[in-house]
Amino acid sequence: MPRHLSILILSKELVSDPRPAPRTSLFWVIAGIVVVAFSLRAPIIAPTAVIANIQADTGLSSSGAGLLTGLPILLFALATPLATRAIRRFGPETTIILCLTGVMVGTVVRSLGSTSLLLGGTALIGAAMTLGNIAIPVLIRRDVHWNKIPTVTGAYSAIMNIGSMVTLLGTAPLAALMGWRWAIASWAVIAALGLGYWLARMRRERAVQAALPSPVAVSEKSPSPTIIVRGASSAKTGDLRLYRRVVALLIAAFCGQSAAYYATTAWLPLLLSESRGLPQTSSGATASLFQIAAVIGAFGVPLLAHRTKLWVATAVVAACWVSLPIGLLLAPDAFMVWSILGGIAQGGGFTAIFSIIPRVATSDSLMASASAKVQAGGYLAATFAPSFAGWLNSSTGSWNAPLLLILGLTLTFSVCASIAARITERH
Repeated sequence: MPRHLSILILSKELVSDPRPAPRTSLFWVIAGIVVVAFSLRAPIIAPTAVIANIQADTGLSSSGAGLLTGLPILLFALATPLATRAIRRFGPETTIILCLTGVMVGTVVRSLGSTSLLLGGTALIGAAMTLGNIAIPVLIRRDVHWNKIPTVTGAYSAIMNIGSMVTLLGTAPLAALMGWRWAIASWAVIAALGLGYWLARMRRERAVQAALPSPVAVSEKSPSPTIIVRGASSAKTGDLRLYRRVVALLIAAFCGQSAAYYATTAWLPLLLSESRGLPQTSSGATASLFQIAAVIGAFGVPLLAHRTKLWVATAVVAACWVSLPIGLLLAPDAFMVWSILGGIAQGGGFTAIFSIIPRVATSDSLMASASAKVQAGGYLAATFAPSFAGWLNSSTGSWNAPLLLILGLTLTFSVCASIAARITERH
């Protein structure tokens, strides 16, 4: 963070609140983020493992079954204003409690009976997850030292991917033992554990806050504490211009990131099966490398950024992203290599984008606003990308057109994210 921004933020805190705020250790910050991250993607993944059972039991059509994954992603985009308002009114901690409560209730509701409950519970899950999507970056920006933000963001991204894989691997065996309804409802336990953690943490922090001495009343005749910062007004104007420029770039970057991720996730198994002649189990296992390798990217970005610069780590992620469609087009026999590189990129891309935002968001309000704008644009693009890629395949009878679409999306991420990272490094 630039020196003049640090002085401005410090001066605001010193003037506005003379009472010291309780500090939460980095360990407990990460612990809180981890328990939320497990619940921010896993409930979407769980039905995909037993989709045939769900269709057979409920009579849900193929397009209806697609809503079980598509509807939450659409709500990620549409419900971001709700998340922003909740953070401004209640704070990020209470917003996270609302998120986990909604995920827990929605996971149970969708397992109870009719198709309407199935879709209604899914919609509730998507809306609740949106609260967590926006609140977590705000917490990271507020409670984590700026040079550790990439590491904590990487842990957050990695845990979401790990949670998705655990859910994907565990749901089918659970369904074989107790049926699909109990199998997908059982993942509500994770949200319940996270809810218990955050309720206990909030109770403890309120007790610590209450035990602090009351702020000292300042007489009207007493001189108020003042810190004079030369050029503060012009710096503020320049900071807002930089903020808006970077946010615009990151909206475009996250559109490319999210759309490429969900299009690849939706069609990579079928692409490998049809173009390389792999059996269904082998193509699914190979495609799972795309998910697992995300953990490498999530932790690799902060490690590389620590040794070099964040823009260098972002450029490496960009090269890995672009290699996926180019490799599948030009050297398809090495599909395992391209799947792994693409997986590293999708995990690292998320970490890079949400490590750049705190460098220009100088308040919790700006952080929430930027996170909401970036995620709204990205998830709206992700809602339509899989369907468009499928239409291209059906229209052309080839996977070349969908791969060219993914290439365009990854290039969008590469150019916009690299520029955003570079200009924030200069400031």
